[in-house]
Amino acid sequence: MEAKAPLKAKFATVYASDRHLWRLIFMIAIWMIFIAITRFQKFYSVLNFQTMASQFPEFGLMALGVMICMITGGIDLSVVGVANLTSILMAYLLLSLTTATGGLPGYAIFLVFFLAVAIGALAGIFNGILVSKFHIPPILATMGSGELFTGICLALTKGNAVSKFSRTYSMTINNKIGGMIPVQLVIFVIMAIFIWFLLSRTVFGTKLYMLGTSERAARFSGLNNDRLLIKTYMLSGLCAALGGMVMLANYNSARADYGTVYTLQCVLIVVLGGVNPNGGKGRISGVVLSIILLRMLETGINRFPSISSYYISLIWGGVLILVMVLNYFTENSTRFVKKQA
Repeated sequence: MEAKAPLKAKFATVYASDRHLWRLIFMIAIWMIFIAITRFQKFYSVLNFQTMASQFPEFGLMALGVMICMITGGIDLSVVGVANLTSILMAYLLLSLTTATGGLPGYAIFLVFFLAVAIGALAGIFNGILVSKFHIPPILATMGSGELFTGICLALTKGNAVSKFSRTYSMTINNKIGGMIPVQLVIFVIMAIFIWFLLSRTVFGTKLYMLGTSERAARFSGLNNDRLLIKTYMLSGLCAALGGMVMLANYNSARADYGTVYTLQCVLIVVLGGVNPNGGKGRISGVVLSIILLRMLETGINRFPSISSYYISLIWGGVLILVMVLNYFTENSTRFVKKQA
């Protein structure tokens, strides 16, 4: 009996640390089996998986930004506004760079990506200053800035779509490396690896988790919380800007109301991926699996003609509430098991 107690405690610790990951793997496996039984030919095709791989990076990149903010105990609800503002400004730039023959100069794509990253970083710094210097709650600061960015988009476009620029940009980003791997997926993977490296292999990541665990303890430890928050929201703005550039390529146009459902999806992805809304906990592996799960769920649901796509937002809202409730009971049960051990 004495030997079983440490083993039980060890099992509880391992489960507690990886339960979100295992839950996602289980849900993905169940969904893939269900789709294999009901819609195998319509779902299991190379073209379908390539389509999913080219579509999810636009909101997946935004979710990465929301994740790092939530690890600090905050949140970024302005990611869609930043993405649309970036894509609209870059669409206008592409319009001005489009030649009479419908092409683009060789430097155009590199230029728009460089400027997009700079705009996203500036928008993120603006959010970081509101949160750190003016001590506005992150949910209010980023909600307000998101509306501000959307308002600027509407003022610039008067509600219309910006299009008719060279298709060279869209064709380049929508291209496939080796005829198989979408460029959008490569952009997402590079950014995901970069954030993973920051969180798990640098002092910056350690400081983020410390700040999310206890802001007061982080300050007493000598951390510059204000600078850390500004850097965090700057990185989130950068991720949102890249998501906007992927949207610009996928739609070959930019508009103020593109991706309006992505805010809810990003929050759902991050929470479902195991990031604690109170801060201090979260792994990028869980968030990536959560992105894959939601993309597969939405694509699978679309394979059933009897289920309207208008129900998807309803489903995401219900799933978000369910996940929060499950996390609450799981946390309490884990604490109970640890006490018993």
